[in-house]
Amino acid sequence: MELHFLGKVTDGGNSPTLFDTPAIMHGREVYVLQGWQITDPQTLAALGTPADEVVIAVPKELMRYLPKEDHGAAD
Repeated sequence: MELHFLGKVTDGGNSPTLFDTPAIMHGREVYVLQGWQITDPQTLAALGTPADEVVIAVPKELMRYLPKEDHGAAD
């Protein structure tokens, strides 16, 4: 997968990072996020996370690196 660095938030060695990619996943354009994996069973159960997905957390300030273009409303 080709990745294009957009930005990171560095805090004492932790570096949540945002990448753009031309890759298509499940028929959709995607961003790639590096963050902290959420493993709390109650949180994962509440979200109903499918087995082929993971849930991550990233600092809100990382979102400042998202391009300003409007891709429409989320489902």
